[in-house]
Amino acid sequence: MHLPGFKFESNPQESAEPDVEVRIRGLMMDPSTKMPIVVLNDLSGEVVLPIWVGLFEANAIALEIEKATTPRPMTHDLLRNIIHGLNARVTRVVVGALREDTFHATIWMDQGGEVVALDARPSDAIALALRSDCPIFVSKQLLEQARLASGGSTSLAPEDLRRWLENLNDDEMGRYKM
Repeated sequence: MHLPGFKFESNPQESAEPDVEVRIRGLMMDPSTKMPIVVLNDLSGEVVLPIWVGLFEANAIALEIEKATTPRPMTHDLLRNIIHGLNARVTRVVVGALREDTFHATIWMDQGGEVVALDARPSDAIALALRSDCPIFVSKQLLEQARLASGGSTSLAPEDLRRWLENLNDDEMGRYKM
């Protein structure tokens, strides 16, 4: 079976370099661009990876962080419902690459024992992971390559941005911390 945008692949855990599990530390606004940032941390809390996202995508993530209900399904709720309706489940999402200042992600699904990989924007993958209660990973190579690279433009120097993100306290994360 061939579906556009879908790749049937081997198990993601079989890759040569293991991915690093992360959690969402919170959502915040970039102080210089006023664009939302999803802040990811590895489970030890030592590595910080900011990913700039759009306003609508940040809202979708914030709604799920707060467990807010909406009168009608939002786009990511609909996607989760379609996946479940097809007897599939999201097993993990991986932010795996940074190309031309844009992060790329993969949504890994299992459908009847068949492993399916779907290319996605990190914001969509994260919003779906939250709704599917599945882990979020970042490729080890990406963390080494672009640990503190921005997914968007910023007027902060990279070293200043790194120090600022590493020294964030929970109060600065705003109401969307996890």
